[in-house]
Amino acid sequence: MNKSVFAGFAVGTLLSFAAITGVKQGFLDTPAHASDSNTYRQLNLFGDVFERVRADYVEPTDDAKLVENAINGMLTSLDPHSSYMTPKTFRDMQVQTRGEFGGLGIEVTMENGVVKVVTPIDDTPASRAGLRPNDYITHIDGTQILGLTLSDAVDKMRGAVNTDVTLTVVRKGKDEPFDVKLTRDIITIKSVKYSREGDIGYIRVTSFNEQTADLLEEAIDSLRKQIGTSRLKGYIVDLRNNPGGLLDQAIAVSDDFIDGGEIVSTRGRHPEDTQRHNARGGDITDGKPIIVLLNGGSASASEIVAGALQDHRRATILGTRSFGKGSVQTIIPLGSDGALRLTTARYYTPSGRSIQAKGIDPDIVVSQTEPEEKKRSTLTGESALPGHLAAEEGDEMAGSDSFVPKDKSEDKQLLYAIDLLNGARKDAAYLGAGRTTASAMAN
Repeated sequence: MNKSVFAGFAVGTLLSFAAITGVKQGFLDTPAHASDSNTYRQLNLFGDVFERVRADYVEPTDDAKLVENAINGMLTSLDPHSSYMTPKTFRDMQVQTRGEFGGLGIEVTMENGVVKVVTPIDDTPASRAGLRPNDYITHIDGTQILGLTLSDAVDKMRGAVNTDVTLTVVRKGKDEPFDVKLTRDIITIKSVKYSREGDIGYIRVTSFNEQTADLLEEAIDSLRKQIGTSRLKGYIVDLRNNPGGLLDQAIAVSDDFIDGGEIVSTRGRHPEDTQRHNARGGDITDGKPIIVLLNGGSASASEIVAGALQDHRRATILGTRSFGKGSVQTIIPLGSDGALRLTTARYYTPSGRSIQAKGIDPDIVVSQTEPEEKKRSTLTGESALPGHLAAEEGDEMAGSDSFVPKDKSEDKQLLYAIDLLNGARKDAAYLGAGRTTASAMAN
């Protein structure tokens, strides 16, 4: 049996995994619990209910569907990010891991029985149609979503390339639901985009898939050549509305900026499950100043990177509080029967912080100003999700602003970061050139 680990949002259209080995044999065998007679009684109860439903429900039932729903009910009752993946869903995830799939390009989750938009992926039908974070999708081609599972709803949104689908959207600030027509397309997830902003390198990381670390290194190399090492003032790494992805890619990206020391640790149920991941590759930016942009849509793998760079004082974190998803999910294949997506660990920043239900607080808080006709766009945050893992200590924190203007000239967070790197603005919290200390933190 192989298992796979990722640290991303449990959402419908972008789920990634990285195969690792060394799984304990008999993962699903629990002899300690099997000896408990109460457990056997509960299993007998399940069997009695199952047989009663099969025999007496008003219409014939699908046995496989009953069992699948029972398993999924058990897993989703644990926390918002654990679930059962059918063989089809598991295959879809494997396809998506390669960074190319058919669909609309929209990150979604389920809330109150309807689909909630986490974020549209850049340069996809969803983003071009103007869908926004926190939009609610209530109908797909006129069919009501209420009563469907998230997987069922996502399946309805997928389809052949160049075919149309109509989504009914409810948006805060709009009096009535409205329809949005989208044309399905091949969604190629290029998770890193970059541009030159004067003598500053701007790097946008949209997700953490198998390509992310390599693409980031290519971006840094290209920007260094475009600008010139002597002229290059620093980098802006934009992780806003990045829902996460692969744990190993978050580690690799952090490693690119840190000379040494711990990047992240993961702690499971048992002491022997604790793992620590350390930087080994060295700082590929040669110590240039780094500003990381963060907001309420930055989750999990994004928070791992931001937390590592913050604790090592290698980057200045700017924006608003992140989402607060501090848990790691393991994908456990079940042969021909699909896979389990199970929360198996919490992760901790190098200083030992758990950000579960709290998020990463930026060093410099800068909120966006939306146009007057729009309502402020906020994410509820991990702490507001039903059944979430509780924070280990201290108060849980709500989510924060997730709005990012499409026009860079209106992007207060980006402009603030550019001014800092150019020396046009001063802020006591900005590390700046000569003040980054990748090994300053005691490990």
